[in-house]
Amino acid sequence: MRNVETIVALATAPVESAIALIRMSGPLCPEIAESAFKRRSPTPARKACVGIYNGLDEVHIDECVYTLFGGTSSYTGEPVLEISCHGNPLIVQRILEDCLLRGCRGAEPGEFTRRAFLNGRLDLTQAEAVADTIRARSDKALSVAQRQLAGDLGRRIASWTDEVLQVLAELEAYIDFPEEDLPVADASAPPARLRNLAEAFLRVADTARYAAVLRDGVRTVIAGAPNAGKSSLLNALLGEERALVSDEPGTTRDFIRERLEVGPYCIQIVDTAGLRNLVSSDIERQGIRRTHDQVAEADFCLLVVDVSTPPPDLPAELLAKISPKRSLLVLNKADLPMNAETKQIFPDLPRILVSSKTCAGIVEFKQQLVEILERDDIVPGEESLIVGTRHAEVLQRAASHLQKSAEALVAGVATELAVSDVRLALAALGEVVGRIDNEQMLDKLFATFCIGK
Repeated sequence: MRNVETIVALATAPVESAIALIRMSGPLCPEIAESAFKRRSPTPARKACVGIYNGLDEVHIDECVYTLFGGTSSYTGEPVLEISCHGNPLIVQRILEDCLLRGCRGAEPGEFTRRAFLNGRLDLTQAEAVADTIRARSDKALSVAQRQLAGDLGRRIASWTDEVLQVLAELEAYIDFPEEDLPVADASAPPARLRNLAEAFLRVADTARYAAVLRDGVRTVIAGAPNAGKSSLLNALLGEERALVSDEPGTTRDFIRERLEVGPYCIQIVDTAGLRNLVSSDIERQGIRRTHDQVAEADFCLLVVDVSTPPPDLPAELLAKISPKRSLLVLNKADLPMNAETKQIFPDLPRILVSSKTCAGIVEFKQQLVEILERDDIVPGEESLIVGTRHAEVLQRAASHLQKSAEALVAGVATELAVSDVRLALAALGEVVGRIDNEQMLDKLFATFCIGK
């Protein structure tokens, strides 16, 4: 067994709750199960048992449900003991302190998953997916994380590795038996196959652009003239009075950020200060400048217009940033008499008619928003594979090595030199799934996990 210390941590939130779960991993687990629960026989594996947890001082701490997992069937690949006690932080603290007295050590962030990786229970892509699954903020993000956890990326990397190895074997055979001249067709095949593989790597690496969208949500800015109903729209979407609403122009001086689910996606929505050319104060001017910054950084823009008034005088700087593929014109205040001229503005933008006051059209608004996000490739579609930033960087490096090798073969460079780049590509693929010995990288990766996972 690679790890000799037994670690322990609370695996649930450190708050009052009905149940708290304490997780332990390491060689001391069977011994602690027997001694703490005063068992007269060995603890059966993978069977929930009920017993009184007894401290080393013989004080009864709590009645618990506990389960022992053997190394071949546990999450970490070594003996694991999970103790479910009442969710009183005092009880949890007493059990944790007693475990430390029995020889355990407090687990570091991500240490259980790190052990699962080091013991071969998960490859590195699956280990990373554990954190993504915990942090998923939408159905789509959860679906992507669960596919990674199931090993989709690891299997794709294994398939690519086999293909690269096959090309490498052919090239090395050419080196070992130079007198056996390859036919012309065969000589041109390895560079083409290497290029095809490099293109496949880059296509998958490109899906990393969705990583921030899945992690944080589609950054969506609500922009428009003062009193267009931007804050009212935010409140209608959230179903609560999150932003102050007033008839006085310029009420919103700074931006408000909230998250909500729209269909299977998470939307990070930002309500901003009203935009107009005539500014009455320095603080309003600062608010408008921040609005311009938010629009420039956004994935998507909701341009809100009051259809009951004449067309708004919006700054040219804002209009220059409005893209038909990344914007939706929200014609607001449909409950009031409509100004025909305003209703026809911005003909190039997709539009929806709503009333933030009565919530008329809000359901249709959400449906149309999802359709636009999917149609214009702002959110991931049904790709079977979406990678993170780390994976993308490694795949791009592997693709670069394969492209260099292909170019060298076509240029007639010595095959031995071309083969060296193929080997570097293989080493890069190994980095994706974790066939590396880089403690510093692993320390950085698992430090982002929560304690107890």
